[in-house]
Amino acid sequence: MRIEDDSKLDYRDVLIRPKRSTLGSRKDVELEREFKFRNYRSDSAEHYRGIPIMASNMDGVGTFAMADALAAMGLFTCLIKNYDADELAGFFRDGRASRRENVAYSTGITEQDYDKFEAVHKRTGSNLKYVCVDVANGYSERFSDFIKQLREAYPHIVIIAGNVVTGEMTEELMLSGADIVKVGIGPGSVCTTRIQTGVGFPQLSAVIECADAAHGLGGHIIADGGCTCPGDLAKAFAAGADFVMLGGMLAGHDEGGGEIITRYYKTGEVKRTENGWEDQIEERKFVSFYGMSSKAANEKHFGGLKEYRSSEGREILVPYRGKIDNTIQDLLGGVRSTCTYAGAKKLKWLSKCTTFVKTGQQYNSVFADK
Repeated sequence: MRIEDDSKLDYRDVLIRPKRSTLGSRKDVELEREFKFRNYRSDSAEHYRGIPIMASNMDGVGTFAMADALAAMGLFTCLIKNYDADELAGFFRDGRASRRENVAYSTGITEQDYDKFEAVHKRTGSNLKYVCVDVANGYSERFSDFIKQLREAYPHIVIIAGNVVTGEMTEELMLSGADIVKVGIGPGSVCTTRIQTGVGFPQLSAVIECADAAHGLGGHIIADGGCTCPGDLAKAFAAGADFVMLGGMLAGHDEGGGEIITRYYKTGEVKRTENGWEDQIEERKFVSFYGMSSKAANEKHFGGLKEYRSSEGREILVPYRGKIDNTIQDLLGGVRSTCTYAGAKKLKWLSKCTTFVKTGQQYNSVFADK
């Protein structure tokens, strides 16, 4: 056993220090990025171009409808794992460039997962460009071996792999064949891994460490989890993340599906009526959102929680938010504003322009209540 004494930080522990800037308006900020991936085999000079914000492969977020809506705005989606092979083949075989360039197929690492991916790939060919290999614990030897197997068999696929939180494992996955590594264990709003297992790593420090390791090898990372407001996205990019993945912040929208649940609450006000004074009632609408290791997810997709496992996620109600467009506008507007404060004309430059200031206090987000 040993103890690391140096400080490890979450997004809430820092703010970005403003500095003199020549930018006159938020509209002058360029959010699009261009990337060339380390292990992906392609003759194209540019492997990716877009706004590097991703919808997570979670129920209520990583849906076909969400993927098409975000792709139309230049954003990315990792689909949920639970679509069947016919649904996935039909989606990617459609041939739309936006689906090829802005959507990833998601998979686990079992033999059945590999066989399913192989079947879908055979039916879609070059229309399927990205695969997200997603497990809760990216530190197993079995996981690295799966990435090696997938890379050897599919050199013309961009491989996203995770999740990890340390530089050495980021390097291991890159050398095994991953192009993009997902960073984050336990920071998500509906994840209870840190509570249930005591395992994790403060997300801002994890992003800084893993970005440094990945960029040294010509690779890229995704900051996955822990963002509760637009300012957290900006901090993730400022810390060196190439992409930022969102779950809870994109939940509750029409594109995510899910049943709309109506609740009635007393407002605390009263009104005089013919029958006397009556409490005023307010109607609020919600959508269920849960972690993919939660009891709810296991019951929906795997016939219940296995006897050797415990739930590492929770189920909550998030406010129903309608269409995704307004939320995305709010997110992008916040990141653009950050860039103007930091003096970064391009999102690409933000990490080089940033000085973080430790706050000594926690800033709670009100974003989820909007």
